[in-house]
Amino acid sequence: MKYFLRYTYRYCVGIIACVALSQTVCAQTESDAIMIPKNYLCVAGMYAHNSWDNYWEGTLKRDNLNLGTVSSNIYNAGLVYGLSNRINISAFVPYIQTKASAGTLRGQRGFQDINLAFKWMAIREQIGTGILSFHAIATGSIPVSDYQGDYLPFALGSRSKSVALRGLINYQRGRFFIAGAGQYIRKDNITIDRDAYYTTEMHYTNQVALPNATNFLVSAGFRSLLLNVEAIATKYTTLGGFDITRNNMPFPSNRMNATAVGGLVKYMPQYVRGLEFTIGGSYVTSGRNVGQNTQIMGGIDYVFSVKKEKN
Repeated sequence: MKYFLRYTYRYCVGIIACVALSQTVCAQTESDAIMIPKNYLCVAGMYAHNSWDNYWEGTLKRDNLNLGTVSSNIYNAGLVYGLSNRINISAFVPYIQTKASAGTLRGQRGFQDINLAFKWMAIREQIGTGILSFHAIATGSIPVSDYQGDYLPFALGSRSKSVALRGLINYQRGRFFIAGAGQYIRKDNITIDRDAYYTTEMHYTNQVALPNATNFLVSAGFRSLLLNVEAIATKYTTLGGFDITRNNMPFPSNRMNATAVGGLVKYMPQYVRGLEFTIGGSYVTSGRNVGQNTQIMGGIDYVFSVKKEKN
């Protein structure tokens, strides 16, 4: 049991952000196969810096001298708790700052959405010389501040309530693993501060229907008690929407597709049990109506038991 607990310290919350024109943050704990043990709590903090100067206007890749480089700083804090060895719950809230290096448009700053997750390890079986596991993850997000969703590319987020379901399969043999996941995201309508807007047709309303989305992930790497090295590829696709019109600002219901590659390195020092440091990054290799974002991030988390262990 002690070995199992030490092993889970390594991976309680490695955070990676998937950032396009709208700023969103997803905790990596929603898309890995590591579970926090029963009655253990993980307290986590992360900083990420995102920047892009090229973006896709539909399928046309271009820059915009009126924007220069668009960047954001994300400060994310949250908790993960083990209800049981097979069920985890988590909550994260990011604070985001956005800005551009050129032009007259001002960025935003403030708290974005509270992100909640329920993670269930439904299957864990030995297959050959390795362990196969399947996880079902339900997530949801609710805006926690009155930020403007209709202010892209500087908006803190879409300001939409959302729910998502993810299935994750992981196979680990020795210290090496490979995993894949698929997610469906349903987004609620948002209210904007204008009475009419144009997409591919005129809409005389302040309600905007956002397209739902899918998110697929593959990852592989090495895990040990001291070090984790992981490569990650993601593909985010909206199910509908329309392209940014020529030389126009993006709109919340645009089609926003992005393929990104990245990685994480996690290290657990031996001098403090339960402490972990994470560094990582990602790069958008292709997209549609999104910025070609580069992200660097770092995080720290600490795992401890909330109940006194019996001898």
